[in-house]
Amino acid sequence: MMASKLLTAVFAALLALPAIAENGVSEHKIIIGQSAAFSGPAAQLGIQLHAGAKAYFDHVNSTGGVFGRKIEVIKRDDKYEADIAAANTKALIETDDVFALFGYVGTATSNAAMPIFTQAKVPFFAPYTGAQSLREPFNKLIFNVRASYFDETEHLVDRLVNTGLKNIAVFYQNDAYGKAGLTGVERALKKKNLPIVDTATVERNSLDVAKAVEKMMAKRPDVIIQISAYSSSAALIKEMRRLGYTGQFYNVSFVGSQALSDALGKDGSGVVVSQVVPFPWSAANATVVGEYTKIMNKAGIKDLNFSSLEGFIAAKVFVEGLRRSGQNLTREKLISSLESLNTKSYDAGGFDINFSSSNHNGSKFVDMTMIGKDGKFKN
Repeated sequence: MMASKLLTAVFAALLALPAIAENGVSEHKIIIGQSAAFSGPAAQLGIQLHAGAKAYFDHVNSTGGVFGRKIEVIKRDDKYEADIAAANTKALIETDDVFALFGYVGTATSNAAMPIFTQAKVPFFAPYTGAQSLREPFNKLIFNVRASYFDETEHLVDRLVNTGLKNIAVFYQNDAYGKAGLTGVERALKKKNLPIVDTATVERNSLDVAKAVEKMMAKRPDVIIQISAYSSSAALIKEMRRLGYTGQFYNVSFVGSQALSDALGKDGSGVVVSQVVPFPWSAANATVVGEYTKIMNKAGIKDLNFSSLEGFIAAKVFVEGLRRSGQNLTREKLISSLESLNTKSYDAGGFDINFSSSNHNGSKFVDMTMIGKDGKFKN
């Protein structure tokens, strides 16, 4: 009789405990993994994105975490190289035993990771890329928080054509990212019945823009749309300005806005960058910016920028998905919970998020900014 009562008590106690059976989840911790550029010519992209996300995760952890679990981010440096990103992904899943992957930087790197996380059935949240390869065909493991390159380039081309600038060339990185952006520009210009005047390329992680400069200077287009990272984009702008080019430069958000401005110095004035998050220095149109500013300052980070704000927003949305998943967290529950996030049920602070069971592209927000003479961005 006593043995029976003891077994009943033990069984009841076990039922009262949370069921911890998912990889990367323990009673006190949720482990997620990030592979990004933390060194090399594109390092600021990974550094800034991670800084914003970590500030938000640390804030959540300081207030008790999610159902008592602290969020830990294991980061691995891929130097913005696809083969390293693939190896990092395998290690994060098999060695580090992460629950989910978060904040990868780049198209080629994300593409390299895709077959690995897809086979392992690990959620892949908020990659820093607008490529269609992360959107089509639909993959239930991938959640995009930012707008696509098609959204950005269409917005950008509309602005150019509306201001009368139609002689447009494209400078792009010779990889999946650059080609994705080029396709977006071609698609947008086709709607306007306009051709691309010329194109020129640069290799990923290279500053060798001599041939590109020669091609662009020969045609002297009104506008050069750049689909590359900040270091090579800055190299092209500086050299063409030195040679007397007076046309305009337009960039998509992946360039790394603050890093581009820093690299350009006095040559940055008038350079335009499209953005996929609100203006980081004003909360007038998005209350999430005020929250971001407060938490970043509390973390001792005074240098605010678009990339860290994107990381912050991505972390905030991810945490909401964790909260909605309940105490017995699983990957399937996270996916279902994220799919419930939309403007009717969730307020990200003036930044619309719309996920569903058939659409994991959360935002179409695009804005335009320009670097001023003082190196600061104007909205």
